[in-house]
Amino acid sequence: MKLSPEAFDILARLIDTPSPSGYEDSAAALWEKEARSFTADVRRDAHGNTDAVIHAGGRPRIMLSGHYDEIGFLVTHIDDNGFIWFAPIGGWDPQIVQGQRVRIRGRKGDVRGVIGKCPVHLLKEEARKQVLKIEDLWVDIGAKNRKAAEKLVEIGDPIILDYGLVRLEDHVLAGRGFDNRAGAFIVLEAARRLAEREPVAEIHAVATVQEEIGLRGARTAAFGVDPQFAIAVDVTFATDHPSMGDAVKIEGKVEMGGGAVITRGPNIHPRLFELLVDTARKKKIKHQIVASAKPTGTDANAIQVSRAGVATALVSLPNRYMHSPCELIDERDLLACVELITETCLRIGPDTDWRPF
Repeated sequence: MKLSPEAFDILARLIDTPSPSGYEDSAAALWEKEARSFTADVRRDAHGNTDAVIHAGGRPRIMLSGHYDEIGFLVTHIDDNGFIWFAPIGGWDPQIVQGQRVRIRGRKGDVRGVIGKCPVHLLKEEARKQVLKIEDLWVDIGAKNRKAAEKLVEIGDPIILDYGLVRLEDHVLAGRGFDNRAGAFIVLEAARRLAEREPVAEIHAVATVQEEIGLRGARTAAFGVDPQFAIAVDVTFATDHPSMGDAVKIEGKVEMGGGAVITRGPNIHPRLFELLVDTARKKKIKHQIVASAKPTGTDANAIQVSRAGVATALVSLPNRYMHSPCELIDERDLLACVELITETCLRIGPDTDWRPF
């Protein structure tokens, strides 16, 4: 089972679109255009969240949430020699950053550059054993001085690592920022399918902003939508590759190609969890179950405690090498998430019990 050419194209364009937290406008425009192909009821709030509504007036209200921001960088200083200094947006592993090609989104268009550092040959022996801090790295766009650089780049311009989407062997896709344009894609495609069916509920498929800097978009979006039920969609750690070690004991056994991941724990509404699992079993949707004993660090955490509380669940996509420019996912897992969310939403109606016990 593979993505259709049309769906692959949408995902590829989302992945290629720069959208660091706070700078999601280009991704929002793309997502909104696709949503308008199957519903006229698409809204954008003051924060930048985009909400595609299916079957307005139905009961109850269900919010599907996938954030379309990614980690990135921000231009903080341009020195006299034209070198660009930057700060991280979101959580980076400094070992990944050095030596990468980057794309700066300037007012006049994209500017290509590279992240520079002192060559290893010139480092003292002790320095070779240490990981450089991000603040010790810079971007080189080839400008000969500050004046030349400032014609292209301004303070506050966002930066991303310059990687797009490629297909590897079999069903495996590689790209930058599956965390979490993949989640935004999943809720978009679930809404597309629901628009072709007859849900009883009112469905709000919301692409949220600023998850990587504190779940900010989900908090404001949930307050605005005021749902009774919600399913957050994000990526989760695949634990099926070398070096994971004890992580399997903590994160659980999660395999790429193993299907949608359904989380159980205090951040998750027990009845909605049971409905997701029951739906997966009845519809023969491949799935995996993991446990989280604490808040999940996803949109589910913010949505659950919105207003007087929301019956919230979390569906995740297995992801290898998270927060790197070469994240890996399996498109079969992607489609399993879409199908699971679609079929579960179709089973929720006015009489569905939202009380946990």
